[in-house]
Amino acid sequence: MIKFSKVAIATVGALTLAACNDDSDTVTVIETPVEYEVVLKNLTNGQPISPPSLLLHDTGALFTVGESASEALELLAESGDASGILSDTRFILSSASASGGITYGTSTTITVSYTDNVKYLSFVSMLGNSNDAFTGLNQVDLTDLALNDSVTYQTVAYDAGTEANTETVDTVPGPASNAASPDGTAGEAFNAERDDIDIVTMHPGIVSSDDGLITSALTYQQKFDNPVMSVTITRTR
Repeated sequence: MIKFSKVAIATVGALTLAACNDDSDTVTVIETPVEYEVVLKNLTNGQPISPPSLLLHDTGALFTVGESASEALELLAESGDASGILSDTRFILSSASASGGITYGTSTTITVSYTDNVKYLSFVSMLGNSNDAFTGLNQVDLTDLALNDSVTYQTVAYDAGTEANTETVDTVPGPASNAASPDGTAGEAFNAERDDIDIVTMHPGIVSSDDGLITSALTYQQKFDNPVMSVTITRTR
């Protein structure tokens, strides 16, 4: 199950002071971190978005359209669990996570920082009322973002290609499936078996029971158009 709340703030990073000499000419070196405040807003009508985790990095990418999703991305796209992505310390310099997801029409603010300049900011989040739909930012270049400057992006929905978009009560883990289930329990989240095309693509959208997919646990309320999120990044330090 995916937990959702309205606002969450998390910070990573610290100010470090180091004394360089022992005599009267002591020089204090101040290592000032870069810091970014990120406001993420859910633009959909009925898609809860799983708790975002922001990553600062200089190399690497979370996904590539037309290529197979990593196991970490599969876990995220099918269940909203970002633990696999956050555990990849090969390229992550710093991260900060919201404690809950973003319900439709609401926003979350996250602050993320690092002890030196960084090149990229990235994140991915699941669209909860789906089989394996996700959204996010992939390698947003921060190098030209000056202090107190802001930039706004609108994100689209991707299909991880790891699970067929059946939309059934048994396979959709979000609250819409929970409400449609006879016993009030949501469908399966992560399943290691890949029964779809196994490449990341643009998401074709929700079909829903209202459009004739009688086995769907979803209705017109869970349908979405792009963009699905608005993301504003402000450099605060």
